[in-house]
Amino acid sequence: MKSLCLAAVLAALMGSAASAETIGVSMQSFDNNFQTLLREGIGARAAEVNGVNVQVEDAQTDISKQLNQVNNFIAAGVDAIIMTLTDTSAAPGVSEAASKAGIPLVFLNLEPENLASLPEKQAYVGSKETDAGRLAGEAACSLLKEKGKASDAQVYILMGDLAHQASRDRTSSFKDALAGGDCKAVTIADEQSAAWTRTNAMDLTTNWITAGQPIDVVFANNDEMAIGAIQALKAAGVSMDDVIVIGIDATQDGLAAMAAGDLDATVFQNARGQSGSALDAAVALARGEAVDRQVWVPFELVTPKNMADYSTRN
Repeated sequence: MKSLCLAAVLAALMGSAASAETIGVSMQSFDNNFQTLLREGIGARAAEVNGVNVQVEDAQTDISKQLNQVNNFIAAGVDAIIMTLTDTSAAPGVSEAASKAGIPLVFLNLEPENLASLPEKQAYVGSKETDAGRLAGEAACSLLKEKGKASDAQVYILMGDLAHQASRDRTSSFKDALAGGDCKAVTIADEQSAAWTRTNAMDLTTNWITAGQPIDVVFANNDEMAIGAIQALKAAGVSMDDVIVIGIDATQDGLAAMAAGDLDATVFQNARGQSGSALDAAVALARGEAVDRQVWVPFELVTPKNMADYSTRN
């Protein structure tokens, strides 16, 4: 009897191992702070789900490398693919390749160009980027009003990678929020892409300072660029009391900058919520279950008044 029970247990374990799903994950970049949070979130969620393995690759912001990774996943016959797009315009081709191979696909965080026409067994998990820009714009206007500069402020914008819809949506909705409120008379002095990176943002902000024009607001499409702007301003001897700096993501580095009095506001993007939902969607699709085609995780405004609530959220 004991040997029969042991045989049954071993058979069950072998069956579980044989049916384990492998999820191929292609990340836009391991070097990006928020993408790192997403990658860690995928791994943490996978560890909680029985019978799931993840294979994670770094596209290093190279779309050719990322497409090769996807093709390799397809050739290896993974059970599903998750990807944060290096170039969101590449999404239709990726969708078509995965669909032809019959492999479920989940786009994560960076909105695919073909969002409105995703094939069967495909989904997108992210947050509405226009909400992030709107919240940032409303916060900027409120702070300008407090300073009495709602009518004559000079605003500078650090955009992310222009290949990403997030950059365009965050920027346009930020400007719309200013124009649609009490700050419609402010001037957008310049807007440049710093490609999500701290170093590029520092260089661009240094150029703006060197040009000698007043800087009242710097809105960065993510916290990394906001921190780069802060570093440039402080290096030039600019008092952070004189400049409003706003980011997006509420990363730990961003919250540290806020605690230091340098970052005035940021917008929390829930990396844990996005990555966990993406892994769950990929597993469900791999198992033949239905999922929502679009899963939205809300953005939330973070200021010095409530930042303590976000110290452990990602």
